Amino acid sequence: MLGLGPFLVGRDTRWSGPMLSAALAAGLAAEGAEVHDLGVIPTPGVAWYAAAEGRPAAVVSASHNPFHDNGVKFFGPGGRKLSDGQEAQLEAELDGGAPGIAVGRVTRRVDTGAYEAALAASLAGRRLDGLRLVLDCAHGAASAAAPPVFRALGADVAVINAEPDGRNINEGCGSTHPEGLQRAVVEGGADVGLAFDGDADRVLAVDAGGALVDGDHLLALLAVDRRLDTVVVTVMTNLGFRHAMARHGIAVVETPVGDRWVLEALEKGGWPLGGEQSGHIIFRDLATTGDGLLTGVQVLDVMKRTGRPLAELASVMTRLPQVLRNVRVPTAGLDAADGLWAEVRAVEAALGGDGRVLVRPSGTEPLVRVMVEATTAEAADEACERLVAAAVRTLGSA
Repeated sequence: MLGLGPFLVGRDTRWSGPMLSAALAAGLAAEGAEVHDLGVIPTPGVAWYAAAEGRPAAVVSASHNPFHDNGVKFFGPGGRKLSDGQEAQLEAELDGGAPGIAVGRVTRRVDTGAYEAALAASLAGRRLDGLRLVLDCAHGAASAAAPPVFRALGADVAVINAEPDGRNINEGCGSTHPEGLQRAVVEGGADVGLAFDGDADRVLAVDAGGALVDGDHLLALLAVDRRLDTVVVTVMTNLGFRHAMARHGIAVVETPVGDRWVLEALEKGGWPLGGEQSGHIIFRDLATTGDGLLTGVQVLDVMKRTGRPLAELASVMTRLPQVLRNVRVPTAGLDAADGLWAEVRAVEAALGGDGRVLVRPSGTEPLVRVMVEATTAEAADEACERLVAAAVRTLGSA
């Protein structure tokens, strides 16, 4: 389905990465493929090379998860993630094997220079001189790739959590734990901080005062700066984002959770920008997948061009209080949850246009996720507790 290559394989810094990427490369070669081993490289870097060279690719990574988790993410020759149908076809091919094909070969090819140059080129000659920046590389794939990109653009760069040992990836650092970055930005008098996850496909920011700026705020300031007419988000995006876009005349298209669905909507509608609260932001005109380094470059460019601090730019939207609860139930299905849906309708009516309710089953665990947004934290918490109680009454408790 993906052809016999050359097949690009990259990985992040976790302990099991060398073993699994070697096994993947060996397995592909045993099926007759030629494999180019890219070594440690951000996931969006692999996608960039797959797109630039028209080759299939794979990344051995578990993204923001702890070091003991790992997996494989495939990209088609255009640098885009596989569809559900393609993944099912690939699994079927793996189960069936491909006997009788000649053995291929594995070539070591560690060079991220072209990818890093493309990130810099996205600014069309503009630079970031004068900006003081702290990078939290999460002891992951950004450790080697991110600092030279921002330094080449002229930023004054300090780096933390860029000493991977295979076990410390995402551990108390990066986008899942930005507290250390927040302290480093304030103590160092920096203008901004960027927190990547383990494979660098997402980023969160920290303003000069140490406040966290999540993906919703980053997407909002980028959409307004680009004067877009439409932006794509997921159902988890804060209601405050939707209010901000309405004030600026920007339509909001909503998808299920997952950057795959965001990209699918962007391509279908021909729109250039979309993303998630987690910091997965896709510039469809510049990349084929979410890219934390590219997002960081673009956000800093807005700061430099406008002369405005990140806190001021991020104030384009006001985040409504959000409460999220996980309810463990015997099964995660909601087909027979009439009592719960009745309570959802009642809560939605009570909140009116000043709040939002989202109830959905987990895709991986026997959980129902209940999210409520309201004008006050107290109102959101009270409404969420009502829905949690209704979920337990209707579905039972595991």
